[in-house]
Amino acid sequence: MMSAQGRHFLHIPGPSPIPDRILRAIGMPIIDHRSAEFARLGKEVLEGCKTIFKTSRPVVIYPSSGTGAWEAAIVNTLSPGDTVLMAETGHFATLWKQIADRFGIKVDFIPGDWRRGADPAAIEARLAEDRGHAIKAVMVVHNETSTGSTSRIAAIRQAIDAAGHPALFMVDTISSLASVDYRHDEWGVDVTVSGSQKGLMLPPGLSFNAISEKAMAASKANTLPRSYWDWQEMVKINANGFFPYTPATNLLYGLKEAIAMLHEEGLDRVFARHQRLAAACRAAVAAWGLDVLCQNEAEHSPVLTAVLMPPSHDADAYRKITLEKYNISLGSGLGKVAGKVFRIGHLGECNELMLLGALSGVEMGLAAAGVPHRSGGVAAAMQHFEAADAGNAPVAAVA
Repeated sequence: MMSAQGRHFLHIPGPSPIPDRILRAIGMPIIDHRSAEFARLGKEVLEGCKTIFKTSRPVVIYPSSGTGAWEAAIVNTLSPGDTVLMAETGHFATLWKQIADRFGIKVDFIPGDWRRGADPAAIEARLAEDRGHAIKAVMVVHNETSTGSTSRIAAIRQAIDAAGHPALFMVDTISSLASVDYRHDEWGVDVTVSGSQKGLMLPPGLSFNAISEKAMAASKANTLPRSYWDWQEMVKINANGFFPYTPATNLLYGLKEAIAMLHEEGLDRVFARHQRLAAACRAAVAAWGLDVLCQNEAEHSPVLTAVLMPPSHDADAYRKITLEKYNISLGSGLGKVAGKVFRIGHLGECNELMLLGALSGVEMGLAAAGVPHRSGGVAAAMQHFEAADAGNAPVAAVA
């Protein structure tokens, strides 16, 4: 098998490319996880995480994928037979629902067409009908990675308040944290779930729960069993910078570096960069004469763009051709949209030139695969960047 020359273009919507700075940090020698040196590292990353989630409350870190953090959110707050309200925004909302089902949680699942985010009005209406407050939590995916749609978390918080409902508010930010503006405290979120392999630019292996005071109180009264995921034990030992079991030490070194990089750029600039890249990508798709899956202009994801294939053309066959000919990996369609869409990731360590290179591979791949399209997508993205107010030049760190 011949090896491809040049650098592989990884443009799936996560895991995202890992910056060299983070790779070097992860390569640090292992240290004693019961030492004073580790305690300093532990305290630094636990406090640093709060600045990314924008919370003053505890953030716990698990050695797990985001699926573990989904489970932790459920087992620490709910009891068998409880009812929760969820919105069918895509594949990952469906998976989170399935985990709740397995724990004996009753899920009121608002149906969706996978082409938009959660509807605040529909959530408010369901909560208003629940006069007995049987619904114990509202659970929403912020950025639906399978569809390229975001949900308006601040508006959903307003909908919960307008209904006068006491339900907990849980949000999955696995693919949005550190890429899309997010405010745990300001938006009144009780549990924020996230993972390391997307906007944080780390390998898979760390997951997070940001926890409100209300959620912590619920964890002292609910009856679902847990041990590994137990917040009480984690928060107690985290106070001294340690963990109740062996932590992923070298990933924590990487997390420390990731937090530093995000603040050096500035979170607002990080969010603006993602918006700029996403808009350029959509400009390319429009120039090709193709459609994006997300139909609501206000809900386009800054993290990825899901592109609909023309009828009778298979997205996975197209992805295979682009990989073999141009050494680029694009995201596959998942669940209901398998074979119907391909996904272009533009998150984490990504700038204008990196995206333009990827779009060149996508456009050449469309021609190579015989997919009906117009040329000029890359040029349209270039024109978008030329018209943008802000560039992507390095910025000086603020002392």
